[in-house]
Amino acid sequence: MKPFTRLHSCTAVLAHENIDTDRIIPARFLTTTGREGLGRHAFHDWRYQADGSPDPDFPLNHPAAQGCEILVAGRNFGCGSSREHAPWALLDYGIRAVLSSEIADIFRSNALRNGLLAVVLGEAEHRYLLKHPHIELAIDIAAGTIELPDGGRFRFEIDAFARHCLLQGVDQLGFLQQHAPQIAAFENQRGAHA
Repeated sequence: MKPFTRLHSCTAVLAHENIDTDRIIPARFLTTTGREGLGRHAFHDWRYQADGSPDPDFPLNHPAAQGCEILVAGRNFGCGSSREHAPWALLDYGIRAVLSSEIADIFRSNALRNGLLAVVLGEAEHRYLLKHPHIELAIDIAAGTIELPDGGRFRFEIDAFARHCLLQGVDQLGFLQQHAPQIAAFENQRGAHA
């Protein structure tokens, strides 16, 4: 993972509520343990028509949504099963941050562990973003702020460890590997006293 400190992007809005992980990536695409290529299956059953062509009515297929790295989703995003493929698919699709008033705990944990910023906003802030699709936002992870085009700011909280890992560009294993010399010294010291 690369360090993730700031994100400047327009928003794509998917206002539906209760979008579960099977909607994010249908179970039939979970046949791989690799992350690459899953983006083409993100929201597959919404994005494509029966003939395989893009559905022009799906919000992420609109021209204004192309290239947006911030997804503003309806309440209770990521509910359902705990599949880690869901954040993988969003990241591979190009989404770097998901903002909602409610994000399922397991999905949020999986997202943050994999470098996808998952932010829970207050109801008023969430409503504002739903009503203003395709606005440019600047997210500062270290400061915990989302800057609006008019200079206004929303504040957000994420777990301190998740923030550290995002800012450093490491996952949990990478964090432990960063401390390998201290771990080895501790083990050697304990071994000397055994």
